[in-house]
Amino acid sequence: MKLDDVKKLHQKKYRSQFGYYLVEGEHLIQELQRSPLMSQSVTLYVTDAWQARGLPLDERFDVVSVTERQMAALSDTKTPQGVIARVPLPASQGSPVTAVGNERCIYLHEIQDPGNLGTVLRSLAWFGRFRLLLSPNSVDPFNSKAVRASMGAIFHLPVELDITLTQLQSRFEKFAYLDLTGTAITDKRFADYPCYLFGNEARGVPQEALSQMNADAFTIAGNGTIESLNLASAVGICAFQLAQS
Repeated sequence: MKLDDVKKLHQKKYRSQFGYYLVEGEHLIQELQRSPLMSQSVTLYVTDAWQARGLPLDERFDVVSVTERQMAALSDTKTPQGVIARVPLPASQGSPVTAVGNERCIYLHEIQDPGNLGTVLRSLAWFGRFRLLLSPNSVDPFNSKAVRASMGAIFHLPVELDITLTQLQSRFEKFAYLDLTGTAITDKRFADYPCYLFGNEARGVPQEALSQMNADAFTIAGNGTIESLNLASAVGICAFQLAQS
């Protein structure tokens, strides 16, 4: 792939067109090497200065040397570290919404902030046994900011895109979601759901959709001095609670 095309991968339409996304930075490259994604072809773009450091690289990397100027053009950070990987988009992202084994599904409806999404990915990958489902009109998890915020968690967590609420209804019998008037998540019944719904940072899950679903409300107990939790914090707390069951 030409370098001009690689640079285009910062845009979602070209990621979809070419089937690749970019991973930038030494820590993320090291995390990538530990991922099952390395069973696929990954191209690594490196500067001479970075390569001269002699850091160990997986032999499955296809290494391409670039100049400092070319690296600056490929990077979307102010101070490039000298290494960027071109990684195939996971083939699983369009697979059926089916939990594998004892996986639980976390569904995010129209999440917009890549930092929030990256934090959610980190939390779910940390606790394990989760699958992330994203609705249409959600931020792309392969957006460079989301990938960086995930700190490599995106390489270890199954993610499915463009899953509608209607599709969820046809595949899961019941759902749990958060509401201030719901049952506490410490209730043992909270662990009995195959899919957990979380809404947009500002609007939540549409009430008209919830009214048509077999969905039960739960809440994270607090002291009541503020109205709500950050979305990523709420998902993390729920993931911790579910991991104990």
